[in-house]
Amino acid sequence: MEDAKSKVGSNIRSHRMKLGLSQEALADTCGLHRTYIGSVERGERNLSLDNIVKIARAMQIQPSDLLEGVN
Repeated sequence: MEDAKSKVGSNIRSHRMKLGLSQEALADTCGLHRTYIGSVERGERNLSLDNIVKIARAMQIQPSDLLEGVN
């Protein structure tokens, strides 16, 4: 079973790839650094609610979409 950080990171990667965005493009759109996005996608970071919302808005999805499958 994936931990919460890994699952959210996987969800972000999946949505980003569906949109055809690079990590750099997503980072630029949401005002975060590319290396931060990379570490989030690898499950190395514990995201704040503010950054979950920033990332979701940048991808034009609901923040809850990024939490899907987190138990």
